[in-house]
Amino acid sequence: MAVAREEIFGPVLAVVRVETVEEAVEFVNRSRYGNAASIFTRSGRDAWYFRSRVEAGMVGVNVGVAAPMAFLPFAGWKGSFFGDLHATGKDAVRFYTETRVVIERWE
Repeated sequence: MAVAREEIFGPVLAVVRVETVEEAVEFVNRSRYGNAASIFTRSGRDAWYFRSRVEAGMVGVNVGVAAPMAFLPFAGWKGSFFGDLHATGKDAVRFYTETRVVIERWE
């Protein structure tokens, strides 16, 4: 279905069942998008494997929507990311902060 191939936003949950966590990660990583991905599991090993290998900006384990608090970046990877900074989190602080470097030598 298109919902499994395209990046959509709204009150929609797309569920794809696979046999192994390796198959799940392979499925997710084949997508040109990388906004968010979640896994539902009782296995600590599978949760570790998924979160360490899946190509998504927001990763959830046993949560339906991997949406972080405002001080963490809400951003995807690959085709789900535009620009060079994320809209929230540390990148937002960097964007709105004017930095200055002062170098002096006193003799």
